[in-house]
This record gives sequence, structure tokens and C-alpha cells, in this order.
Amino acid sequence: MQLEFEYGHGLMKARLPDTTDIFIPGETVPDPPHIPEDQVKEATWDSIRNPIGMEPLSKPAHKGSKCVIIFPDRVKGGEQESAHRKVSIPIVLEELYAAGVEKRDILLLCSNGLHRKNTEKELLGILGQPLFDEFWHSGQIVNHDSEDWDHLVDLGLTPRGDPVIMNKYVYDADVAVLIGHVQGNPYGGYSGGYKHCATGITHWRSIASHHVPSVMHRPEFVPVSGGSLMRTKFDEIGMYMEKRMGKKFFCCDAVLDSDSRQIAVFSGYAAAIEPLSWQVADRRTYVPWAQKKYDVLVFGMPQSFHYGDGMGTNPIMLMQALSAQVIRHKRVMSDRCVIICSSTCNGFMNEALWPYLPALYEQYQRDGMQTLPDLCRLGEYYATDGEYIRRYRYANAFHPFHGFSMVSCGHLAERHTAAIYLVGAEQPGLARGMGLKTRATFEEALEDAKQKYVGETPNILALPKTFTRAAVHLCLKDREYPGTVSSTLAELSHQAEVP
Repeated sequence: MQLEFEYGHGLMKARLPDTTDIFIPGETVPDPPHIPEDQVKEATWDSIRNPIGMEPLSKPAHKGSKCVIIFPDRVKGGEQESAHRKVSIPIVLEELYAAGVEKRDILLLCSNGLHRKNTEKELLGILGQPLFDEFWHSGQIVNHDSEDWDHLVDLGLTPRGDPVIMNKYVYDADVAVLIGHVQGNPYGGYSGGYKHCATGITHWRSIASHHVPSVMHRPEFVPVSGGSLMRTKFDEIGMYMEKRMGKKFFCCDAVLDSDSRQIAVFSGYAAAIEPLSWQVADRRTYVPWAQKKYDVLVFGMPQSFHYGDGMGTNPIMLMQALSAQVIRHKRVMSDRCVIICSSTCNGFMNEALWPYLPALYEQYQRDGMQTLPDLCRLGEYYATDGEYIRRYRYANAFHPFHGFSMVSCGHLAERHTAAIYLVGAEQPGLARGMGLKTRATFEEALEDAKQKYVGETPNILALPKTFTRAAVHLCLKDREYPGTVSSTLAELSHQAEVP
């Protein structure tokens, strides 16, 4: 059979055996039904007015209340007119206004965390014209700045010993609303819930408590689940924030499908809605489809996706992208599994977004760096570099410590595969510098893999649109797999002492 896979700004053809299986998220196995577009607003209204585990917004909000609405950056959630952010934030505002809150006391905060700050144009796309016009010109739409110590507060350590440094606007607010998306994520199972505040409105030292090898290289991290230590830390940090603030976050999380349409909307106390939203999201995300384990995964990598232009060409970023697929698909991978992936790998590192990654890549080629985790000893050195921090704060670059999250994740592809072939690299030496094998075509890579790793009749899974549609976590058909709701979450919810 002949298939096409993403490659740079276009596609690359591949001729694969007719026995190859094909999976495309949302197409091979349809997603659960989404809420019809003309009913999304009503469903969101109903959710916000009937929150789970806490009072409606009309109770804590009143005239004089300071309110912060925290929304995710452009990495997730869609920008269509019926997107969750565009629907839910105006409803939250109506509730606040009805309770007497004045517009001047409301702040819209983009929870970009260590991601690059969103530009004016991007914020317009996320929020839509009406919301943007209402709040932008008065300076009431801002990006979180994890290096702005005038607007950060150090809350000390969680009982586990993790530092919690959070946005001061949120800490000082009378009402803090988290607008989130429950969509499959290799880091802890799902976005949304406490992951939102634990990563989006904190400091790099907080994020360094969970986006590091000591957490990401634990056995329960791969394959992805909601029961990993990383997810437990998200929950603990979020609950610790609530305890120190003396208030709960009011969460409004939408379970999203492959096209970022709302399947369901849950509002209220994060510890109460996380398990409920995950139960719905599981039906879309953990897909029990595969009838066998696969020896070869085949997919393609566009130049621009997820974190931005150059994600699929920058050698460190593409390693994270490869590892994300391993984390998601490990349940259907054989012990000898090989990945074959197309990428132009043309030397474009996009230093405007990742100014530190060329230096990090060069560092990896010397100084006794044997595997990617060896770089992590330099995390604080890079994370405190004044020029990189200035680029993050004032030039829409990613924070330098974000690169070490990529490094920690990127090593997992090597740990859990027999080999990785990068197909079509224009500068193949860059790929080989990351430990990847290089070939000109999919066919050449497959023949080499057959000779060296998987034999003449491997089970092959083709994954077109891997990075252009919201991914799923593939599972074996008719096989039980570990529940995705963290076993610690219910206990944490029970123990939480939040006013």
C-alpha cells in the first residue's frame, strides 16, 4: 500500500506492506459524540451555574472582589468560534457581573508557564474579537511571567518537599477561575484540572520538581496514565496552592475531541471534577483498538506543530515529539519496536523561540554527555542565564528550563525502542547527533530494520496525522489496562482542608 506522511511543510510518500495497519485519531475509531455547536453555550452555562464540590461563582463574588480568569495558551483548545475559551469566559464574566463585580477588577491571565508568551495577535485568536476588545486596551489581558518577582509569591514547600512559587495576581484574587481542557497529554494523562495551575502559573523551580528524569523516568510514567508520580505532584501542588490561598480554584474544564470540540463540560472543585471528567475523556483517549503488538511504528513530522515552527526540525524538540508517541503508544509496542519517522531535519532550530537549544545541542556532542539526561546537570545554569530569561520575558521565547523538560522526555524514545530511523533528513548529521539512524526513504529504513531488528514479517502500524490531530493513547483490544484516575486523587480530595 502507498501512504503519505507529514514531512516539513508537505508530505512524503511511503510504500508499506499491505498487511500494515493504519490508525488516525478520531477517524479510525470515531470519538464520542460532541455537544452540538448550537448547544455548547447552554451546556457550559448549566455547568458553571451548578458546580461540583463548591459554591457557584455568585457566592464568593461581590462588588469589590478582585477576580482572575486563567486560560491556557495557544498550544491546546482550538480557536474556532465555539472553542471552550471563547464560550466559557463570557459566561463566567456574566456571572461575575451579575454578582456585582466591576470590570476594572477582572484580569484575564494567560497561563503560559514556561512556554513563550503569546503575542497580541495570538491572544486575539485565542479569545476572539469581543473579549479581546473588552479587556486588551485597558491592560487587563496579560501573560504569566515566571520571572517577574513583583508578581510572584513563594509559598514554601509541599509536604513532599516540592517548591511552590505561583502567580501573585492569582494568589491575591478573591476569585480565581481556571478555564481548562481535558485532552490526552503524555505528561500525566490529561491536561486540565490541577495540571493547569501546577504548570501554567508557576516558576521554573516548581516545574523542576516534576518535569525531570527522577519523575519522568520512573516505570509508571510509560505508558501514560493518570496514576504517575508526576500527576500526583500536580494534584499536591494545586491543593497546596488552595490551602495557602485560603480558597479553591473555580475550574471549568471541557473534555475535548480530536477537533477540540466539547464532549462534556465540568465545573467546580478540581479534586471533585478531575475523576468525573477523566471518566468521560477515557472513552475518547484510551482507545482499546489494537489486536496485536507492533514491531514498527511509522509516522511523519511536520516542521510546525504543538510548540511552534521548528518543532519538527529542531533535533532536541523532535526527540521530545518522538518520545511523546512512545509514552502514548507503549501499550501496543513490542519489546523490539522500531520507529520510522520522516522529518526534514534541515538545521532550522528557530532560535527566536528556543534561543538556548543550539548551545544545548552542541553541549550534548561533547563534555562526556553519553545520554540526554546527562545534560540535566546544567539545568540551573541555563535556567538562570540572564539573556535567555530576557528573551523569555520580552521577546516571546520559551523559558530556558523548558528545554530541560524536552531533554528529560526526549530520552524515553531511546529507552523504549530498539532503534529510531529519521527519514529524509536534509542535515542527517544533526539526527545522528541525537542517536538516530538516518535513511533517505521509508522503504530503505524498513528494509534495514527488518535485517537488524524485526525480521522479515514485522507487525507494522502506520500513524498518519500523528502531529496534526489531537492524539490518543492506544491500547490493546479486549484487554484490561490500568485505570487512568490516580489512586491518590480520591485520598487527596478527602484529605484536602480548603475553606
